Amino acid sequence: MKLRELMTTDVITIGSDAPLKEAARRMVEAGISGLPVTDEAGKLIGIITEADFVKREANRRAKRRARLLRWLDPTGVPGSYQTVGDAMTEEVLSLEADADHTLAARLMQQANIKRIPVLSQDGRLAGLVSRRDLLRVFARSDAEIRDEIADHVMVEVLWIDPKRVEVVCDDGNVILTGQLDTRSDASLLAELAGRVDGVVSVRDRLTWEIDNTRLAMVPPPPVSHR
Repeated sequence: MKLRELMTTDVITIGSDAPLKEAARRMVEAGISGLPVTDEAGKLIGIITEADFVKREANRRAKRRARLLRWLDPTGVPGSYQTVGDAMTEEVLSLEADADHTLAARLMQQANIKRIPVLSQDGRLAGLVSRRDLLRVFARSDAEIRDEIADHVMVEVLWIDPKRVEVVCDDGNVILTGQLDTRSDASLLAELAGRVDGVVSVRDRLTWEIDNTRLAMVPPPPVSHR
């Protein structure tokens, strides 16, 4: 599934020249742990997270852990870190809206992050995809999964009559039963069914009339020159 189908487009952002107190206030009020930082054109230039507050405080007082609520008190903000630009992380992992959700999941796991900004082709912030958004892919109903396999994979992609195959889906576990013309059709159906969003496993009970994977290549007849 493309990120444009999953991402949250109503994203709270902040500018780099905003006070750190303002960033803390927005994060506390919205119940979030990070804010994308954008310039006047809407392009992503960084991100400010709860971890950045903790890091800055740790540098100032090694044995004391910062909390966002404490930063709402202006006396608790270190003098050298007064703006979002002073504390934000500039190197931000981001993806384009047409990227697949599997890539986002892999990046989140590798980088141990909870969200990834999604950009338009011109670099503007288009949305934000979180771990919770990705879970929606695996929360698809069995009926949705079954319909996509029958209507899209079989009919639109492989041109297979859906009456020839019974598709059963239980908690994302798919069972394919039926007979097709060729072994390659059966293999392709099982493979493509496994790629459908929300599918956990595929049990292939398909049979075929012709094993076209073993057909010998017959050379063309020799050309007679007379």
